[in-house]
Amino acid sequence: MTDRLSETLLARLTAGFQARRDAARAPAMAAYMRDQFPFLGLSAATRRAAARVALAGLPTPAETDLAEVARACWARDEREFQQFACDYLMAHPRVPGPGFLDVAAELITTRSWWDTVDPLATHVVGGLVRRHPGLAARMDEWSGSADRWLVRTAILHQLHYGPATDTTRLFHYCSRQAGHPDFFVRKAIGWALRHYARTDPDAVRAYLTAESARLSPLSVREAAKHL
Repeated sequence: MTDRLSETLLARLTAGFQARRDAARAPAMAAYMRDQFPFLGLSAATRRAAARVALAGLPTPAETDLAEVARACWARDEREFQQFACDYLMAHPRVPGPGFLDVAAELITTRSWWDTVDPLATHVVGGLVRRHPGLAARMDEWSGSADRWLVRTAILHQLHYGPATDTTRLFHYCSRQAGHPDFFVRKAIGWALRHYARTDPDAVRAYLTAESARLSPLSVREAAKHL
């Protein structure tokens, strides 16, 4: 055992992951992610089972522990480590303070793909902004970023806010990036609108009526899927 939680956890996690690796599954998992990252071949259930063993008996992390664990996982090649880090952050939503948004931004813009960006956006960043409303100004900045993953995060961070959604911001972000050429941004617009339609379908219908000519067909199709 080491004194630093992050070192202990990563040592346990590495041993557990390696013991369960499945070379036969790994190529298909990598192909599904367009070969962006190598995989150990662990299913989500297997990965989480190994994580439970690795976490057994460890204390609740402090904010510095969360940052150290996440960065250590991001430094590993195999994608399961980054996916674990997202689970770990989501398991401790009230530990980090507003300054953790910088760590989240680092993770979002490094080894970026939807499987890590989306949980970071909808749970980690969304939780930070909800608890610290002053961070909404950073979302305003991200919504106009040159980085597509920061734009996607800004659009999606209110996904689980329901009636507490700031619709002015949501619709503004969608309109601001209505002509964005990237698939993941266009998909995020449709996803965010479709999800908010569960809370206020009339507002989303009205928005689509006003903005459908500017939005991509993908965004409109996704947004209107259940209207």
